Amino acid sequence: MKVLAISGSLRKASLNTALLRAIARIAPSEIEVALYRGLGDLPLFNPDIEATEPAPVVALREQILASDALLIASPEYAHGVTGAIKNALDWMVGNESFVNKPVALLNTSSRATHAQAALRETVSTMSARLVDGACITIPLLGSGFSEDDIVQHPDIKSALLAALLLLKAAA
Repeated sequence: MKVLAISGSLRKASLNTALLRAIARIAPSEIEVALYRGLGDLPLFNPDIEATEPAPVVALREQILASDALLIASPEYAHGVTGAIKNALDWMVGNESFVNKPVALLNTSSRATHAQAALRETVSTMSARLVDGACITIPLLGSGFSEDDIVQHPDIKSALLAALLLLKAAA
C-alpha cells in the first residue's frame, strides 16, 4: 500500500512535517509512506493558467493518483488552514485525484480545531473519503518535540500505527 503524506507547513522545523516523517519511519513494511516535498514549488492557483498544467501541479496530481491513500497534517493559521495547503488543494479541485481517495487528517495541536474543520470540509467537497477513525489529534506541545521523540513515544506511536491500519483497511 502506498500512502502520500502531505504537510501543510513550509516551515523547516514543522511539527506537522516531523509527525509525517515519524509515521513513515514506524509504518509496517506493507505500508509505504512517502512525504510530498513540493508544496513550496506549486504556483499560486490561477484558473487562467490551469490548462497549461504547470509541472509542479502535474507532479502532485500524479503522486496523489499513484497513492492508495493520503495523510494530511496542517497547522492552523488565524483560524484556518495554511495558504500553502489550501493552494495545493485548490489545484486538485479541477481533477479526479481526490475522488474516493481514503484520507486521514492529522493534527499536532488540540487548539487547531478550525483548520481541521476547514480541511475536512475541503477534502469532503473534493469527494475524498475521510477515514474518521484515522483522523487523530496528537498534541505535540513545545517546539522541542522532535521526530525521534514522536517515534519513541509509546502512546503516540501506538495511535499513529492504529491510524495507519485504519487507513489501510479503508483503501
